[in-house]
Formats: sequence, structure tokens, C-alpha cells
Amino acid sequence: MVTDKGARTSARLVTSMLELIQARGYSGTGLTTVVEHAGAPKGSLYFHFPEGKEALGEQAVELAAEQFRTLVTGTAAEAAGPGDVLRRVVDVLTGLLTGSDYRLGCPVSVVTLEMGADSERLRAACAAAFESWIGPVTDLLVGRGHPRTAARALATTVVSSLEGAVIVSRARRDVAPLRDAAQVLGPLLDQPPSGAGASGGAA
Repeated sequence: MVTDKGARTSARLVTSMLELIQARGYSGTGLTTVVEHAGAPKGSLYFHFPEGKEALGEQAVELAAEQFRTLVTGTAAEAAGPGDVLRRVVDVLTGLLTGSDYRLGCPVSVVTLEMGADSERLRAACAAAFESWIGPVTDLLVGRGHPRTAARALATTVVSSLEGAVIVSRARRDVAPLRDAAQVLGPLLDQPPSGAGASGGAA
């Protein structure tokens, strides 16, 4: 049985794993470092994560997915439209990059690139994370009258473009790629749907 204290310790370990993956990558993050970063008791990691680093990494990816999904859905509740949602999300991402001196990026893309070919568990977690971001964007576009098939294709393009823009921005130490993505894709998201009765169906 996990106590409240145990739950807090587990949450600290997951948060620390996530932060360290962002800064050092998955392969560069050792379990001893995670325990020290979390300020957790020795031995607590294998008590809460008996399956080891993969299990901890999986939960870190799930936490990252939840954080970005909350950003998208929370922004959507306040924004004027899909293009405004994108611009606000890009503002948050540019702040993350510049505030960390380009040391922090998307942990999901990091884990995908490092471990996607070697760990089915982590690959699946990353795929689920991306899907959890594509889904809300799809729903937002469907709510604006876009057929679901077209909305999902556009949402996938947006998420993929943002992921790539973050990587290029880090390489160049310049947030222009992110700003360019918002400038190009924002008006596209705000365009009224063409042929609401087209094949693909609504929600």
C-alpha cells in the first residue's frame, strides 16, 4: 500500500526524471542522479519503480504528455481561435528555450530519438504522448467545423512541426523556427473549413 508520503516521493522521482531527461537526455540520466535530484531516500526508487529505469522513464514521458496537453486545452479555453492557441503555445515554448539558455527541449522527442528503436515500452509511451497532443488539437478543429479526417491530418502536421521547430531552434540557439511555424500555420488553422460535408465525417 502506497502512503501519501510514498505517493509524494514517487511523484518527486518522476518529476526529477523528467527534468533530467530534458537537460541530459535519457541515456545521460542515471538513477543515482535521479534519487539525488529528487532528494528521495536511498532505495526508494526500486521500491516505487521495481521495474527500473524504463518504468520511471515511461512515467516521466506520461507526465510530459499531461503537462503539454494541459497547456493546449487550457489555452484553448481562453484563446480567440486555433491560430491564437498555436501562438500562445509557441510563446510558452520559446520562453522555455530562452529561459533555459536552449538547454531544455521536449523530453518526448528526446526519448523517442534515443530509445524508440531499443525499447518498445518507451516507444509506445512516446507514441501515446504525441497522440494525446494531436487529439485535443483535432477536437478543437472539429469544433470549428472541420471534418475529423482533415482536422486530424492538420493537427498531426502542427504537432510534428512544433517538435521539429523546437529541435532546430535548439540547434541554432534561436527561436525563429518556432516563430516561423506559428506565422505559417496560424492562418492555416484559422481558415474556415472548406466543404464541411466532405468525406471524413464530423465528430
